[in-house]
Amino acid sequence: MTNMAKPAFAELGVTSNFSFLRGGSHPHELVATAANLGLTAVAIADRNTLTGAVRAHAAAKETGIRLVVGVRLVLRDGFEALCFPTNREAYGRLTKLLTFGNSKAPKGECHINFDDLDRLGSGQRLIAMPPYDFGARFHISLERLAALFPGETYLAANLNYCGNDRARLDRLAEFARLCRTPLVATNDVLYHAPGRRPLQDILTCIREHCTIDDAGFRLEGNAERHLKAPTEMARLFPGHAEAVARSVAIAEDCQFSLKELEYEYPDEPTGQSATPQEELERLTWIGARERFPEGLDDGLRKKIENELLLIAEVKYARYFL
Repeated sequence: MTNMAKPAFAELGVTSNFSFLRGGSHPHELVATAANLGLTAVAIADRNTLTGAVRAHAAAKETGIRLVVGVRLVLRDGFEALCFPTNREAYGRLTKLLTFGNSKAPKGECHINFDDLDRLGSGQRLIAMPPYDFGARFHISLERLAALFPGETYLAANLNYCGNDRARLDRLAEFARLCRTPLVATNDVLYHAPGRRPLQDILTCIREHCTIDDAGFRLEGNAERHLKAPTEMARLFPGHAEAVARSVAIAEDCQFSLKELEYEYPDEPTGQSATPQEELERLTWIGARERFPEGLDDGLRKKIENELLLIAEVKYARYFL
């Protein structure tokens, strides 16, 4: 009997609790579970934010699984796409886009329009996330994304377990063919294990300002939005083995790691001080005296001292990532 090769899978569609009132698990829980399930890689892609990346990176370093750094870009018109930078330069452009979106929005929001996506440049891998019901409007947006990022755009395929999954997958496959955006399997994860579904329901009710009794279809229809093993994903996508395997290929393309980031601070002496840190401290206290001519109270002085100490230590932060 010929031995069948075990399937490989990387879960790229993962939402953590850093997506406010949406994800039901911490980044470290998701990363540890992905490692235990034997996934090749895992991505934490929260909604317009990278705030969970450091905790996910620390957990990946501890468990040995590779982390793909990314974001779930949620545009103002409702279109959503996962975005994964392949290198340091692409990561920089992604963070600038998020900063731009935050600067235009009230606190806690990020306003990004489709026209803003050209700020990302090349070196990204984008996976369009279809809504439950999708049609001509989504098709137009997918074509537009593929034209903006040719050869770098994919289409997510996930199951809803509502009895129409096969027909839905067939429609997604047709969209993928027409738009030249290959299918990528994902479970569109909201929590690390099925037992976390009740908490995710509560988060939904808080977000929607309703009770469990009144939530209705605003809640997920089942507890399937959790991480799954490669063999289970292969079983769930019969006839679409390439969509499962493609997740690994995309993960391999995205070689950027937070290890590449470090505090960039000049080493040469400058100004009237022996080191840049001493010069920064000298100028800080001069500025403080000008800003507070009446003098600093103990609390404010302590805050300034703590900030200066943090700046002195942050250049070594790469050793703790």
